Amino acid sequence: MPHPAPGDWPENRVVARLPGSLPMGGVVQGTPVHAFAALPAAHAWPSDHGRIPRRHDIDLGGLTAFVIDDVITAEEADSLIAASEHFGFRDEAPGIATPPGMRMNMSVHWLADDVLLTTLFGRIAHLLPEQVDGAKLHRQLSRRLNVYRYRQGDTFNLHVDGDWPGYGLSEDRREMVEWPGVRSRLSLLLYLNGTEDGIVGGNTRLYRHDRRFEEVSPKKGSALFFRHGMGPGSVLHEGRPVVGTVAKYVARINVLYEDGPDTGARIMHRFD
Repeated sequence: MPHPAPGDWPENRVVARLPGSLPMGGVVQGTPVHAFAALPAAHAWPSDHGRIPRRHDIDLGGLTAFVIDDVITAEEADSLIAASEHFGFRDEAPGIATPPGMRMNMSVHWLADDVLLTTLFGRIAHLLPEQVDGAKLHRQLSRRLNVYRYRQGDTFNLHVDGDWPGYGLSEDRREMVEWPGVRSRLSLLLYLNGTEDGIVGGNTRLYRHDRRFEEVSPKKGSALFFRHGMGPGSVLHEGRPVVGTVAKYVARINVLYEDGPDTGARIMHRFD
């Protein structure tokens, strides 16, 4: 799939503006969350991508963590990188509160189309836990992609991911809306490039309660999943430094579980 030229992308819209935390402390007000005004041709992914995703569990002494290989193709990964670069990476991350020195990378957050994330979910749904802490798997992924670019020396120091509501686009594609009745339980870290592209370093290190750890190397098109939130089952982890000159790209997507009845979406922000 050829990469779209800058003029080939649909119109870019800002669908929310949130306080954005900077790597070394401080907040930038009005940090944008983006979306396209229409589905980009590069994101009309087929259900059958010619791969068979396979799950590999990670032994963390009872904590939930696993990798699924072949979630997306190399061309699909490239399309997400190209879209993220089109929106533009920034030092600040919207809606993310991190202490100084923890998140040492660049960020762009955007809302992907239903078509893209419904397709992605359909490829992996049978490999996901049907329940987490008694909550039932929601049949959609949050539409919000938190994409991070790690250049030489960049890292994401030791932390636990917070849990989030589900987010999507309003019908007119002008607002980010929050989905009631669902909350994330698992992080999905989708590797958009990997060691095969020349990345050196940049492993994700996952810790057991006894501080022993396992590491996952970035592999293009694969995804790492682990329990998150502030509970005792959440996985302490870090993005190890990138030491080569090839930047690492990773998208965090939230896997949602149902907390209650879905009564409709709540508009978060509107920008006419």
